[in-house]
Amino acid sequence: MTASQSPVPLLDLKAQFATIKDEVMAAVGRVFEEQAFILGPHVANLEKALADHLGAPYALGVSSGTDALLLSLMALGVGPGDGVVTTPFTFFATAGSIVRLGARPLFADIDPATYNLDPEQVARLLARKDLPAKPKALVPVHLFGQCAEMDPLLALAREHGLAVVEDAAQTIGAAYPHQNGGASNIGCLGDTGCFSFFPSKNLGAGGDGGLITCRDPELAAKLRSMRTHGSHPDEKYRHIYVGGNFRLDAVQAAVVGAKLPHLAAWSEARRANAADYDRLFGQTGLVDKGLIGLPHRAWPGQPASHVFNQYVLRAQDRDGLLKHLAAAKVGHAVYYPIPMHLLECFAFLGGKPGDLPVAEKAAREVVAIPIYPELSLAQKERVVEVVADFYARK
Repeated sequence: MTASQSPVPLLDLKAQFATIKDEVMAAVGRVFEEQAFILGPHVANLEKALADHLGAPYALGVSSGTDALLLSLMALGVGPGDGVVTTPFTFFATAGSIVRLGARPLFADIDPATYNLDPEQVARLLARKDLPAKPKALVPVHLFGQCAEMDPLLALAREHGLAVVEDAAQTIGAAYPHQNGGASNIGCLGDTGCFSFFPSKNLGAGGDGGLITCRDPELAAKLRSMRTHGSHPDEKYRHIYVGGNFRLDAVQAAVVGAKLPHLAAWSEARRANAADYDRLFGQTGLVDKGLIGLPHRAWPGQPASHVFNQYVLRAQDRDGLLKHLAAAKVGHAVYYPIPMHLLECFAFLGGKPGDLPVAEKAAREVVAIPIYPELSLAQKERVVEVVADFYARK
């Protein structure tokens, strides 16, 4: 097998670890030497570093991206009978966190180009008189690394009195270009921003971990209390809220802290890989023939608006292409094959095929290909070659 025919993984964490092994292991070693595993200085140092990096007044390390969503909604008072407007085209945790609190997801359809929430569809949803629950919050997802269109979404939230929780699990380090100029870092637009340190993310831990950012000091204090079972900050065994055990482990904080200085370079490498794919796929003629569609940049002149957690194609005969990629040992994944409103565990919501046609169409057509920072040019060329070969055989 030649180098050009070698397998290309969807993600190669070993390649990244090889470049930072000494830094990561030294940081983890300090945690064990100090035996300070629960919160403590390692978590506090990471929180400060991330707050500075993201431009957020407050940053709170938590146990996962899922728990960041759950804790944010809890602290904002979302509970039984409340409605939460969100997207059907997302990872399960977005909708699952809502349902776990007894609230009801209110799904609005997505933009066909960006896969993010469509503000026009959100406006139509909020204008309905027959909603099954009164909306209390809005959870936009910045999907695949690209910012959602936040200015109109924030305007709708203000108009309807909704709290805003940004699901930024895939978009750390991105910036949203405002319609009237300037930009804001993702995670600093809503009431809270929720990030994930799952190992496959652009900034990953050595296991689960997450972060909540916010701007309001009272909300930050409430989140900090609820992170540790709603405990009083000064009196042990006194509890002022019903919270949970949502703490970030010090070991995970050490891993993330060692990686953080590399994040900007990794994001730039992902953007460079995306540009290479654009060029290479453009040379195949597949785009002009309508056989595949490339990722859309909502703000092409603002590269920081996209950090490419995934590079997602739209593909004719997507399922046939999946089999071809698998046979050629080219890594790939479908994010996401079933929209939230059609999942069996949410059948009680009454969703049915045809309710959200743009999300349903995307679920039938999308496929993600490798985009990790360490990807070589030869590997990218191999991926494009395999995709082109599939359509040449049809």
